[in-house]
Amino acid sequence: MGRSLRTVGTLKAYQDQAGVLVKNYVLADPYIPYTSIVLGILTCKLAYDLSQIISTFYSRNYNTLTKIQRTEWNNRGISTLHAVFISIMSLYFVFWSELFSDKNHSGLVTFRNSSISTFALGLSVGYFLSDLAMICWRYPSLGGLEYVLHHSLAAIAVAYAMYMGEGQLYTFMILISEVTTPWINIRWYLDVSGLKRSSAYIINGVIIFFSWLVARILLFGYMFYHVYLHHNQVMRMHTAGSLLVFVVPVALAIMNLMWFGKILKGLKKALLKKT
Repeated sequence: MGRSLRTVGTLKAYQDQAGVLVKNYVLADPYIPYTSIVLGILTCKLAYDLSQIISTFYSRNYNTLTKIQRTEWNNRGISTLHAVFISIMSLYFVFWSELFSDKNHSGLVTFRNSSISTFALGLSVGYFLSDLAMICWRYPSLGGLEYVLHHSLAAIAVAYAMYMGEGQLYTFMILISEVTTPWINIRWYLDVSGLKRSSAYIINGVIIFFSWLVARILLFGYMFYHVYLHHNQVMRMHTAGSLLVFVVPVALAIMNLMWFGKILKGLKKALLKKT
């Protein structure tokens, strides 16, 4: 009994020390940009390995894929995990959090940030760096030049907002577009699993169409309108920050429109085959 109590006491002491370490270093304001990026990269590595292990034992299709297809399978698992996380965080900060609310008069909206918002962006930077490294390593098997450009712009913009604490609201608005990523990945999984002619593939295509229209077309329009209304505040940011607010969303919007055209064409083709 005494030994058991000592063991519990020892574990409690280690738990307290770990809590102090996390509070004083991992989540301490000066270290957040660095610890969050490192944690994001490590999480990507862990997600890749877990996807590989789980898929090997529980997916009949996984073991029939080529080496590069298995790499893409695992890599899409990472992007799905990131998309779910950052979409939830972005929706919260843009629509529900008081941090960027117009009712909050604690300062200019372009300069507002918090430890949690900065930490979330840091995790996202870790993902974009990891995915960009994977794309470049397997280039062009995992994506062509447009993917390299997209991830590079995203990593630079998100990293700036995280490190400088400027324009985080607009960064989260753009990151809401990640809500389309799981559906894009499901489409790929269905394709390599031989289910391209299934009803699930058609339904998923319709979901992609509407989610892309809302999150990557209409929401970008809302963001541009918000920038227009707060133009004076945007111009008080550092020059680099102002340029990123104006240039990066425009570049991403153009790419989104190009991809949307391909999605629309693919959906029409699939629906015609179904009928």
